[in-house]
Amino acid sequence: MNLAYIPSPSTGVIHLGPIPLRGYAFCIIIGVFVAVWLGNKRWIARGGQPGTVADIAVWAVPFGLVGGRLYHVITDYQLYFGEGRNWVDAFKIWEGGLGIWGAIALGAVGAWIGCRLRGIPLPAWADALAPGIALAQACGRWGNWFNQELYGRATDLPWAVEIGNGPNRVAGTYHPTFLYESLWCLGVAGLVIWADRRFKLGHGRAFALYVAAYCVGRGWIEYMRVDEAHHILGVRLNVWTSIVVFILAVVYLVLSAKLRPGREEVVEPDRGPAASDPATKDEAKDPADGQSEPKAGADDAAEAGAPAPGGPQAATGAKADADVKTEADVKAEDATADAVTADAEAPKTLKKL
Repeated sequence: MNLAYIPSPSTGVIHLGPIPLRGYAFCIIIGVFVAVWLGNKRWIARGGQPGTVADIAVWAVPFGLVGGRLYHVITDYQLYFGEGRNWVDAFKIWEGGLGIWGAIALGAVGAWIGCRLRGIPLPAWADALAPGIALAQACGRWGNWFNQELYGRATDLPWAVEIGNGPNRVAGTYHPTFLYESLWCLGVAGLVIWADRRFKLGHGRAFALYVAAYCVGRGWIEYMRVDEAHHILGVRLNVWTSIVVFILAVVYLVLSAKLRPGREEVVEPDRGPAASDPATKDEAKDPADGQSEPKAGADDAAEAGAPAPGGPQAATGAKADADVKTEADVKAEDATADAVTADAEAPKTLKKL
């Protein structure tokens, strides 16, 4: 007899009048807020602007929810399209059923769109959000506890979870795989934060580390689950998915480190100086008194090869004055030359006399 266990809630929904408040949905919402909060702090620390993570999450979250649901429905189609099943249930996301693989894949598409609109690199944004996604999964897994789903094999361990009678389940105590995965995700978040600080991960490597670490835990936890699933060569489909995704993440880590070492210096390009920047307005002012420098005069303009102040007419007048002065100078020089010649010939005249 098991004297200690984790009790499950008798219901996963509380009605506030006509409005149903579902525990599963609350866990998802809390996870999203935690991911955006932590991602925003990490993004600002890397030089990004506040609010950018939330702006891109507006694209990523809806895409992720659709992708997660599609993966679940496609891989467990017999639950919705088998004999005696109602296909409308495929749209009842509040009853549980989100595949993390589809959520990450299609969520990345939404994030790519948001990043393109903001002009920032997707890998840098993914690195900032990576540990937050792990924390979001840690919160979201408690939605399985509210719905009494995705538990493991029967056990009498003190931390077993109690499951009541219901559709497709038998009352008893089972391994709380939701708890195992939640704790594992907390560890993954801590690992990514530590590694990012220690090795300055960039260009998507922090996100790749999160993916690889999560796949390791998901692989062994998946072996413990007893819910209905497709098998390939006697192994659950999600185990094969974990293996393939883990290999891809590790390959990306190795190649990225060789091809693009280091971390991005700029994660959000500067939008340029603001129009009201005082430095731009006062650029031509004298730094001593704040007044504008005096305009150059005609002589300065002439020396610089620029038109004289006053326009073409003033330039023509200046040229005419220059011509007049030149003629006067020539006449004066001729008169001086005549006087010198006269002085030189005067002694000769006296001698003749």
